[in-house]
Amino acid sequence: MDRTVVLITGCSSGIGLHLALRLASDPSRSFKVYATLRDLGTQGPLWEAARSRGCPPGSLETLQLDVRDADSVAAARARVTEGRVDVLVCNAGRGLLGPLEAHAAGAVESVLDVNVAGTVRTLQAFLPDMKRRGSGRILVTGSMGGLMGLPFNAVYCASKFAVEGLCESLAVLLTPFGVHVSLIECGPVRTAFLEKLEGVPGGVLDGADAKTRHLFSSYRRHSEQIFREAAQDPEEVTEVFLTALRAPRPALRYFSTERFLPLAHLRLADSSGRSYVAAMHRAVFADQPAEEAAAAADPP
Repeated sequence: MDRTVVLITGCSSGIGLHLALRLASDPSRSFKVYATLRDLGTQGPLWEAARSRGCPPGSLETLQLDVRDADSVAAARARVTEGRVDVLVCNAGRGLLGPLEAHAAGAVESVLDVNVAGTVRTLQAFLPDMKRRGSGRILVTGSMGGLMGLPFNAVYCASKFAVEGLCESLAVLLTPFGVHVSLIECGPVRTAFLEKLEGVPGGVLDGADAKTRHLFSSYRRHSEQIFREAAQDPEEVTEVFLTALRAPRPALRYFSTERFLPLAHLRLADSSGRSYVAAMHRAVFADQPAEEAAAAADPP
């Protein structure tokens, strides 16, 4: 029986690395995984973990793929020896933290290039063959930051909101082709993602006004508390990917955690946005739990 061919972007660490290992070591031995990395010089931890997990020979290969470069994406596609990709996982991503006015233009462009344009380039490379074959699954690493605005994450949220629209539009179109698109909406996850943020707090705040610096300090305390209380292990999140991958009728959205859904629901319940803005402000800057902040919001 032919194995399911899976190609995953962004596998140097975090969700991508753990998902590649989970599929390659699956007891069914039904997956052939292409784990792609922007820099193959960072593949050491992946192979070390693969050996410790006992991944069978031939279950895992690494490819160089930089989502910022269409030629790099095309070259990776050409190196898939099976000549097809059954499941495409768009996981490569980048964050940007801090006051909007402090962001350098290059940092903003980098986040949008990876998170939005990079996802588009990857889809453009692999989607035509899925449509021709009349089958395929596309899993995209989403974020609660794509469903609701988060302070000091304006550009990151903008990029993730764009990905939501991209995937939702494709989901509507692709059903007749037998191609299914699913977003895996993640909350905080214990990965190296925070270490790779474009906006590094510190000197960039020197030019910010005193009130913004104070609010940013409050945000950092809130964020650290949320990570202590609610951050998930990557292994837990990868199981949500597997649920989507194996579903007979895949949904558009799967959630790795329900902790933040009350606030997400509040955005839709009050179309004016007032209730959400007030509740999120309380949740972040008054250290009020998300559920309580949403419940305390003024009714629409």
